[in-house]
Amino acid sequence: MTELVLLFMSTLVVNNYVLTKILGLCPFLGVTKKVENSVGMGLATMFVITVASLIAWFVDVYLLSPLHITYLRTVIFILIIAALVQLSETIMEKTTPALYQSLGIYLPLITTNCAVLAVPLLIMNKGYNFWETLVYAIGAPAGFYLALMIISMIRENLAFAKIPRIFQGAAISLITTGILALAFMGFSGLIRE
Repeated sequence: MTELVLLFMSTLVVNNYVLTKILGLCPFLGVTKKVENSVGMGLATMFVITVASLIAWFVDVYLLSPLHITYLRTVIFILIIAALVQLSETIMEKTTPALYQSLGIYLPLITTNCAVLAVPLLIMNKGYNFWETLVYAIGAPAGFYLALMIISMIRENLAFAKIPRIFQGAAISLITTGILALAFMGFSGLIRE
């Protein structure tokens, strides 16, 4: 049980996909101007990563590995991710059309988010069992969601700050992201991945 808790904390904070592995930066910088957009993108990404990782684990363990066709992992995993993104896009369009419109192109781009593909591939490379896969598949997107929420709250407050003209816009966002990444890298070494 302790190992699962440490694995969760490791993926959530210590080895955060956005701030320490620098994966998934496109939606991180693209939709974090407003907290409500970050919530929608974060929840959609969490759904896709968690469900895709679990489905990918079952497909790999019960289909690809027994048939010795693990070289098809990347293609199969991309198909699973694309189907789940389409499902989440359809659900969001029907249930929250305003949020669907505000996310725009970033919602279908979850398919090409490298963090979404990296999680199931890393799970397979590490040889995790089902429970470790479940914890990792929840912890990694929770860390993604945490990073989105932190940067969106900071960016909303920066909108009211007096920032020199040269640092306004993308410059201050990148500087803030860098400082946040340094803060998260302070956790490195506390827990092994």
